Amino acid sequence: MSFDLTHRPRRLRKTATMRRMVSETTLSVNDLIYPIFVEEGISHAVEIKSMPGVFRIPLSDVAKTVQQVSDLGIPGVIFFGIPTSKDAIGSGGWDDRGIVQEAIRAAKQACPDVLVIADTCFCEYTDHGHCGVLCGEEVDNDATLANLQKEAVSYAKAGVDIVAPSGMMDGMIEAIRIALDDAGFYEVPIMSYAVKYASGYFGPFRDAADSAPTFGDRAAYQMDPANRREAIKEAMLDVEEGADMLMVKPALAYMDIIREVKDATDLPMAVYNVSGEYAMVKAAAANGWIDEKRVVLETMLSFKRAGADIILTYHALDVARWLNEAK
Repeated sequence: MSFDLTHRPRRLRKTATMRRMVSETTLSVNDLIYPIFVEEGISHAVEIKSMPGVFRIPLSDVAKTVQQVSDLGIPGVIFFGIPTSKDAIGSGGWDDRGIVQEAIRAAKQACPDVLVIADTCFCEYTDHGHCGVLCGEEVDNDATLANLQKEAVSYAKAGVDIVAPSGMMDGMIEAIRIALDDAGFYEVPIMSYAVKYASGYFGPFRDAADSAPTFGDRAAYQMDPANRREAIKEAMLDVEEGADMLMVKPALAYMDIIREVKDATDLPMAVYNVSGEYAMVKAAAANGWIDEKRVVLETMLSFKRAGADIILTYHALDVARWLNEAK
């Protein structure tokens, strides 16, 4: 039996070399950012039970960890701090000798060329676990903006390369841009967590950063997972306010949002491959249900295909090793 087939797409899939030549999307070590949890008051690294292979590290390990990142060719890290003491307004966030500020200094001294990003929020610093100043049981948006300004400037003084506000406060980009400029930090860019959903995928992060709310949840300021158009609105507002980069978080369940935000703007697009996404892969791999390397690389490539330019991921060290081995 013969068929008159004019179109044979399989012709371009026949060999590995052919497939590589016509590949539409590429993944590079340059796409990666590695998140690091730095805890005040500990003397050795402590593994996070819900995130196998991820640790809270002491300040004394920052230089070694950032050097490891640099040696793998990963261009940047993002710091989350766990302080020994907290208060109602998260004042540790703008303490010039705070844990993140000290981590920034240690990282830049060890590896000046590694980009250092500071997550700019208050959930790790408040005794109630919410992302700002409370008025009753609600986060006071405008009072929180004033504190975000102080926190961002404090990070800039410490030498941070990028500030990354993540609390989803209205007007946070404009407020931070004004504060940075007024303090003379015109060249410090803002990576906005522009589209951050109130997601169940954040669960293990609460353990990692000791940031679970003591009451309620964050649905009043993070986005409803049901909403798509609102994501574009949030992103465009941040563009108008002066964001230099945008982020969608989580990533895996929000591929459609990544693509729509990417198409709507001309700013670099970051995505955060969050703790729950990481933990699911690690658990399935530990049980032998999936090929971890194959699934992780496929997921990273999918983020790129959806429009990501930058991927924040706890898999970064492994991904970098795998990509470097493949060269």
